[in-house]
Amino acid sequence: MTCELVFVGTELLLGDILNTNAQYLSRQLAAIGISVLHQSVVGDNPDRLRQVLETAFSRADTVLTTGGLGPTKDDLTKEVCADLFQKKLVLHDESLRRMKDYFDVKGVVMPKTNEKQAWMPEGAVIFENTNGTAPGCAMEQDGKRLLMLPGPPREMKAMFECSALPYLRQFSDGVICSREIRTFGIGESSMAQTVSDLLDKENPTVAPYAKSGEAMLRVTAKAATETEAEALLEPVVQEILQRLDGYVYGVDVPNIETAVVRELLRRNISVATAESATAGLIAKRLTDVPGASAVFGCGIVSYQDHIKEKLLLVDPRVIEKDSAVCETVAVQMAQGARAQSGADLAVSVTGLAGPGKDDRGRDPGLAYLALTDGRETFTRTVNTGQTGPDCRDFNRTVFSSQALDLIRCYLRDHPDAAPNA
Repeated sequence: MTCELVFVGTELLLGDILNTNAQYLSRQLAAIGISVLHQSVVGDNPDRLRQVLETAFSRADTVLTTGGLGPTKDDLTKEVCADLFQKKLVLHDESLRRMKDYFDVKGVVMPKTNEKQAWMPEGAVIFENTNGTAPGCAMEQDGKRLLMLPGPPREMKAMFECSALPYLRQFSDGVICSREIRTFGIGESSMAQTVSDLLDKENPTVAPYAKSGEAMLRVTAKAATETEAEALLEPVVQEILQRLDGYVYGVDVPNIETAVVRELLRRNISVATAESATAGLIAKRLTDVPGASAVFGCGIVSYQDHIKEKLLLVDPRVIEKDSAVCETVAVQMAQGARAQSGADLAVSVTGLAGPGKDDRGRDPGLAYLALTDGRETFTRTVNTGQTGPDCRDFNRTVFSSQALDLIRCYLRDHPDAAPNA
């Protein structure tokens, strides 16, 4: 079964909103063995939308659209799709009742314009919208299937999972399962070289990906059942873990902060942060993970030197001699954060995010990190090599990832580490 995704909305073409629906739907469809071969974005223009749909059906047996189901005049997806399938629109009484109930709960009268959303293609399978007013639907004709979902992600995801997914499963001829092996500290090219022979496999396939400071391998298998697909995946995943030992921070985890927080929680080890250059990004990423408050209690953002001296007990003579961006300051920041917070571990970063040079002529991208447990202190020097007007966000992201990796490496290398009494 082949599928094409069509995203409707002039706001998408203008870049006013990010099309997160594309990634979500592609992953969901791949998981049930439906191949997405093309994606298209088209504005709120009926002629262009029809052209896109005709092209999509010339190369796919299923087309799924999002957007254009609202109550305004420029919301024409349903009308264009119904005309393409030569279906007339009829009032769907149950959808109209749900819309009125939706507005009644809010204590307002439903605008007359919303009734437009209850007119559906005759004979279509109707998808209830549990998070909004616009119902979706599916139509079939001559071996072709057309599904329409609303554009807002909150509405679209709920409708897809509750209605569209069960509808599509009946046409799937297998399942596709993937495992994501996430690494830190090894570049994409080096990672790919280490597993180069595995990249030629056909089922499962192995594909490398890169992001800021990280690299990932996705292993994907297709089989008749999920159990069979997992059996194909497992030996390849284990081989990759063996070859990349030391670099892998997790399998099927969304990011490094999740891996770190899970391990801190498992071992009941607390951590504090002291940040200059990253503006609290390390603390932010840690606390993005649910449950992090059990192991994270304190983060100190210290940009100005007197704050480092007063709150983190950094020796002003060191700053005067070597500047605030040096290894010694990073060490003292970590030690100060641990002393002030009472945490088991403390991690620090001081660096140059950019875009300009510092008063010593050093380029941005340079950072010093430290981690202490009160007995030992570990340091790391980072230089991203990223300069120029757009380097600031990139450098901050890499600095914070390096700090999280410093925690990860400590936990890996100290399996017997426990909370301090």
